[in-house]
Amino acid sequence: MVVSAATKMSSFGLVSSQTQYLLSGLLSDKKFTSTYLDENKKRLKIRQKQLVSGLEAAGVTCLKSNAGLFCWVDMRHLLDTNTFEAELELWKKIVYEVKLNISPGSSCHCTEPGWFRVCFANMSKETLDLAMKRLKEYVESTDSRRLISKSSHERIKSLRKRTVSNWVFRVSWTDRVPDER
Repeated sequence: MVVSAATKMSSFGLVSSQTQYLLSGLLSDKKFTSTYLDENKKRLKIRQKQLVSGLEAAGVTCLKSNAGLFCWVDMRHLLDTNTFEAELELWKKIVYEVKLNISPGSSCHCTEPGWFRVCFANMSKETLDLAMKRLKEYVESTDSRRLISKSSHERIKSLRKRTVSNWVFRVSWTDRVPDER
C-alpha cells in the first residue's frame, strides 16, 4: 500500500537527470561516502547533545536516544489540560510567540498529548542556542504564571513514570512487525 501510494506521488517530485548523475558520481566514490557519513554522524551527535543539554537547562525532558535527526520532547507539564486541543494551543504559542518550528505529537499520531518532535539535524549551533534560549524563557514565564504547587509537580512526575515507559514500548523497534521495520 505504501509503495503504491509513493509510486503515484513520485511524479510530483522527480529528481532531474543531471542531479541523479551527480549523486551517482558522489556515491560511487567510496572514500568520500565513508568520510561524509562519519562526519555527518559526528555532527548529528554533537547537535543532539546540545539539544538535550538546552532542554534540560529549560526544565524540559526528552526521550533518550542515540541516533537520528530529531528528538521526542516531553512538554506535558506545559499543557493547560491533558488533551490534544491543549497540545495544539501550546504548539501555536511555541510557533507564533516563541518563534520555534516544532511538530506536535498529534501530527505524528502520538497517542498521548504533550509530546513534540524537534528536528535538530538542520540547525547550526548558533540557531540551536537561540532556540533553547527562547524555549527556556518561555518555560520560565509559563511556570512563573502558573505557580505550580509541589503536589502538581509530583503528580506530573508520577504521570511521566507511568506513561513514558508504556509509550516507549509501543514505538520501540522490536514491537513492530517485520513489514514496518
